[in-house]
Amino acid sequence: MTASARPDARRNASPYLYGLETAAVARVLEGGQYGHSDVTEEFERRIASFLGVPEAVAVASGTAALHTALLAAGIGPGREVIVPSMTFCATVQAILAVGATPHFVDIDPATLCVTDQLLMDAVTSKTAAVLPVLFGGRPIDLRAIQAELDQRNIAVIEDAAHAFGSRNGTRRIGADGALTCFSFGPIKNLTCGQGGMVIPRTPAEADTLRRIRLLGVVQSQGERANTTSYRVEGFGLRYQLSAINAAIGQVQLESFQAAEDTRRHLWRTYRDALAALDGVRLVDVHVDQAVPHLCQVRVPHRDKVFANLRGRDIGVGVHYPPNHLQPAFAAWHRSLPATERVGEEILSLPFHQHLTETDIDHVVTSLEQALKSAGGS
Repeated sequence: MTASARPDARRNASPYLYGLETAAVARVLEGGQYGHSDVTEEFERRIASFLGVPEAVAVASGTAALHTALLAAGIGPGREVIVPSMTFCATVQAILAVGATPHFVDIDPATLCVTDQLLMDAVTSKTAAVLPVLFGGRPIDLRAIQAELDQRNIAVIEDAAHAFGSRNGTRRIGADGALTCFSFGPIKNLTCGQGGMVIPRTPAEADTLRRIRLLGVVQSQGERANTTSYRVEGFGLRYQLSAINAAIGQVQLESFQAAEDTRRHLWRTYRDALAALDGVRLVDVHVDQAVPHLCQVRVPHRDKVFANLRGRDIGVGVHYPPNHLQPAFAAWHRSLPATERVGEEILSLPFHQHLTETDIDHVVTSLEQALKSAGGS
């Protein structure tokens, strides 16, 4: 008889609140300004200060951040965006939303991240941007190719949905000059309930991002209140971050050091416990630099192992099925051997701040048993 998993081991991911979020939301509700307000703008300032950047532009979601960033960078029809297939489908949908086409590239199977060489090998005359995905929170250093990308007028837009708080050297992700997009969804390292943030490269780009997120309107909400008209200067969408979500984010940011420490400790605990398992390869997130978002392994007989662990109430998942194999993106299919191999082996273990070391021991013991069962069947 297999021991039942504790509730926290049954969940692959789970939001983590620090206890002050409810009061912060109540203050917003009592104040009567529920949409974009000075609470949102204060959250932007605090994020910018935390990252060490001049400005940050809050939006409604991580997908909205990617879409807005692509628009602000001038990416549109007839142009290509180089992107790894190994990412959540939202990354690709944002590219399609601006009328551009995805040019899928392979990954380093040890990290699930694209490399600078893979990016440069994929550049064509139609390339308008490269969109590296900081998978699992791992930083990607593109300094070796930045000058060549600049010379070719190719934008770097980072999908850092997994990587809030991670560092590239001594600097937080977002502070290295790329147009960086964060997600603050329910299970991210920092959550707003739902939300996102774009880190602009210049003041002009920040103004463009703010205009796009407000339906193309130039004036702020406060400015519009004191005039009989307003001016629309371009295409835009209703992508503002509400004050309710921003209030949650502010509490989360104040407690982020605890999240950073806990997530690194949990990942290292997994690393040490998994070291004795034959046939299991842990995906390297560069934990000394990353604030890990996932703990992933590559295993043989993945589908059998997945089903076995689910049968044991272990909340495993798969992040993600490769996009170039998805029906919606079949027009841009190409052979990506490493991605396809990893796509058959990858398994995400339960990873969130509610876990204990006892939970991790139980997950790893269950994984060992599932591997033996799959190999013997």
